[in-house]
Amino acid sequence: MNHGGKVAMLGIPSVNNAIDWNQVIFKGLEIKDIYGREMFETWYKMAAMLQSGLDLTPIITHSFPPSKFEEGFATMLSGQCGKVILDWESVNS
Repeated sequence: MNHGGKVAMLGIPSVNNAIDWNQVIFKGLEIKDIYGREMFETWYKMAAMLQSGLDLTPIITHSFPPSKFEEGFATMLSGQCGKVILDWESVNS
């Protein structure tokens, strides 16, 4: 992480992660959590990032049509994936 970097935490990790506080302090890192009370603000910020060209495809590891939502949830719960999405556009194809 570069000096002055920012880390956004979304969701609850399945295991405890050790934080190297020396890295956080001496690099001036900012750790930001995202939770329900800021949900709408987060949506607006994410929409702005997407409109500016942010590419999320590198973090999407699995895509399922809505009819296979159970398989999608099982994949998500396995913890062996990145972002799992339900592809609603596949319904109209």
